[in-house]
Order: sequence, then C-alpha cells, then structure tokens
Amino acid sequence: MSQTKTEHLGLAQLALALGGFAIGTGEFVIMGLLPDVAHGLNSSITRAGDAISSYALGVVVGAPLIAVLFSRVSRQRLLIALMGLFALGNVASALAPGYLSFVLMRFITGLPHGAFFGVASLVAASMVPAHQRGKAIGRMMLGLTVATLLGVPAVSWIGHHLSWQLAFWFVGACAVVSLLMIIRYVPFSQGDRSAHPLRELTALKKPQVLLTLLTGATGFGGMFAVFSYITPTMIHYAGMSEAQIPWVMAAFGLGMIAGSTLGGKFADWSVRKTIGLSLLWNIAIMVLFCFLSKYVVTGFLAAFLIGTAGLLIPSLQIRLMDVAGDAQTLAAAMNHSALNMANALGAFLGGVVIDAGYGWVSTAWVGTVLAVMGLIIFLLSLRLKQ
Repeated sequence: MSQTKTEHLGLAQLALALGGFAIGTGEFVIMGLLPDVAHGLNSSITRAGDAISSYALGVVVGAPLIAVLFSRVSRQRLLIALMGLFALGNVASALAPGYLSFVLMRFITGLPHGAFFGVASLVAASMVPAHQRGKAIGRMMLGLTVATLLGVPAVSWIGHHLSWQLAFWFVGACAVVSLLMIIRYVPFSQGDRSAHPLRELTALKKPQVLLTLLTGATGFGGMFAVFSYITPTMIHYAGMSEAQIPWVMAAFGLGMIAGSTLGGKFADWSVRKTIGLSLLWNIAIMVLFCFLSKYVVTGFLAAFLIGTAGLLIPSLQIRLMDVAGDAQTLAAAMNHSALNMANALGAFLGGVVIDAGYGWVSTAWVGTVLAVMGLIIFLLSLRLKQ
C-alpha cells in the first residue's frame, strides 16, 4: 500500500473514530452528570436515569429502521446524515426546557447511534484485507473507548463545575468536526442499488442473528446496570467525593480501551472463543465489583474492571456480519441496537433494585444475572446449525 493511500486510510479511520468519540462522550457523560442533571430538571436521580434508557431506546429503534430504509444509500452520505442528526440532537438536548423535553431529545439523539457504528464498521472493514477486519473495527471503535477515557471525564468536569448543558454543546461540536472530516476523507461510493429493505429484513429470520443479538443485549447489560449508577454508588457506598468522579470515569475509560483493544486482537484469533471468554470475564468482574467498590482506592480498580467488559464488542460485531448473509447493513447496525437494549435493560433494572431498597451495589448482582443469561444464550447458539 502506497504512503498516500496509507495516509488517506488513516485519516478516514480518524474521521470515523472521531464520530465514535462524539457518540461515546454523548452516551456516557450523563452517567457522570446524573445528579447535576437531576437537580437541573427538578427530578430524582433514578427518574433522571430515564434519559439514559430513552437514549438507548432511540438506538434500538433507529438502528434497524435506518439500516432498512436507507440500505441503497451511499454509505459515506449516510454517515454524513447520521452525524448531522446526532449533532442537532445534542444541541437540542442542551436547549431542552424541562424533564420531558430532555428525555424526548435524548431519544431522538440516540436514533443515529447504532446505524452510524454499523455503517462505519462496514466501511472500516471494507478498507482492509479480510484477516484484518477485527483490528480495523477495533481502531474505529477506539474513538468510543477514548471518549470514556478523556471525553467523558473532561466533559463531566465541565458539566459539573460550569453547566451540564455545556456538556451537550461540546458533544455537538465534536460531531460537526467528524461530519466535516467524513466529507473530506471517507471515500464516496455508490449505494448498493440491488439492496432492498426486504432483503435486509431477512437477517431477522435467522436464528443465529437473533441469538447473537440476545447474547449482546443480556451479556452486556450488566455493564450498564453498574455504570449507569456508578456516580452515586462511588459517592454513597465507597465514600468518594464528587471531585473524584472524573477520575472514576477515566479509570472506566482505561478499562474500555484495554478491553476493546484486546477484543479486536482476540476476535482475529477466534470470534466464538472470544465471545465465550468475554462473557465469563463479565461474570467475574460483576462479582468483584461488589467487594472492590466498598473502598475509595479499590473503587477505581472496580471502575477499570467494569470498563474491560468492552472485550465483547468487536467479536459480537464480526459474528453478526458473518451470520447475516446479504443483510450486512442491518446486521452491523443491529449490534449496537443490541448493546443499547443492554443499556436500557441494565439502567432500568439497576434503578428497580435501587428503588426497592437493596442498595447501590445491588446493580452488580443484576449484572451478574444478565451476564449468566448472555452466556447461556450464546452456548445455545453454538448448539444450533448455522
């Protein structure tokens, strides 16, 4: 590959990664600002958590809908439109006058999330040899993981000390920069004129596709059950100060980077084995969280370990692409739809056990149950024929 092509590939991957950075920051920053958002909207912390579930439901709805309706559109132009909608949604979230309007805006902002990552995964994979797909998708997803390391802590600090609305203005600005870079560096290609919505929908008839989606929705739900309420958990259970929360977010981000990087490498080794090992690892870190989150020092380690749950993401993405047949766009987008089913399910169930009086750390037991369910579903999928 010539130096010019290598540089162009790098800039295209950077454009996609920056989009992932904006989306990752926008999705996770509210976890660090939940008490501030609740105070600003005159609601309880668990009620403000509805905005997390609302965003996740937007992803669940938007990913398959957009993938099916726009399967013939050029992937580059679709990425531009999706990032534009994401930018507008974050600006609207910052301007929302009350609780209901904010929850609605978070739903709208979530609509392009899954489709962007799905299409970006296909674009990233198409630019490299087949045996490098895992690494290419891992590099694209690096924007998401860097967001949890740098974007979320920094924007959480801004939102806590200045205004939580500024957090969403910042995310919107990052989305605009990504949009401009996609226009400039991601190569244009004609849409697939042979694509048809009904062909994309055939993916949902395949048991392996559905079981893989269920594996992600349950197996990854534990991470969201814990992380959605990690700020009040660390403050009220571990005894941390609010000033230490950005460092908790940074520890989680380091875990995400470690998990996603290793996940991409392991996926190129064996997708099936990586999924199984990732689910077993998720069970282990949920149990460990119950004990490590009791103290300030070990609380940072607990946050890091929860972040390593990202080990599962690249292998799930590739497995969906492998079992989907011709319905590649829908399958790639549905991976993030499944992960945000996990987000909605985890945040909801975490709020239920907290409101029931079981304590902040009870979210980890919810996570353990969900990870076990994910492992059972995955083992069932291995017993079925492709």
